[in-house]
Amino acid sequence: MHGHQLKLLAEQEHVHQWTDISVGGLYGALKRLAAEGLLAPVRTEREGNFPERQVWAITDAGRAALAESRRHALETVVLRPDPFDLALTRVDPDAVGELVGTVHARRESVRRLLDDEIEHHRRASPWLSVAEKHAMAHREHRLRAELTWHDTLIDALPEIVADEEAGARHALTPGSSGR
Repeated sequence: MHGHQLKLLAEQEHVHQWTDISVGGLYGALKRLAAEGLLAPVRTEREGNFPERQVWAITDAGRAALAESRRHALETVVLRPDPFDLALTRVDPDAVGELVGTVHARRESVRRLLDDEIEHHRRASPWLSVAEKHAMAHREHRLRAELTWHDTLIDALPEIVADEEAGARHALTPGSSGR
C-alpha cells in the first residue's frame, strides 16, 4: 500500500476518532517505520499523470512490533491527566468570580461532545463491527462520566469559591505565610 492509499483509508475509517494519530502525520510515520525496519519498500507505482508513489509492505519485525503494540494497548489502562485539574487547584485569586461561569460553560462543552458522539455513533452504527460499536460506546461512557463529575463539581462550587476567597484573604494578611 502506498502512502496516499493509507491516507485515504485512514480518512475513510475516521482514524482520528479511534487513535491519537492524525491523518496528516501518516507520511512522517511511514518514513519513521521504514527507518526502524518495520516497513520495507516494495516498488514504485505511477498512475497516469499522478506522481510516483512508494508502495510499502510490513516486515517480519513490523509484524512483531504491531503484535506487541496491540497487546500493550489491550492490556494497559490509560487515563491521561486533565490540565483542568491543575488549573482548578490553582485558580487565579483575581478570577475566582469567573470560576462558576467557566465550569458551567465547560460542562456544556462536554454535553455537546457527548451529543455529537451519540449522533455519530447512531449514523455509523450500521457499518460498524461489534468491537467497533463497543469502542465507540467506551468513548460515550467516558463522556457521561465526565458530565457526572462536572455536576458534582458544580454542586461544590459555592464551597470551592468560598475556600479560594478565604485563602486569598489569608494570603493578603500581614505576617501570614501565604497559602
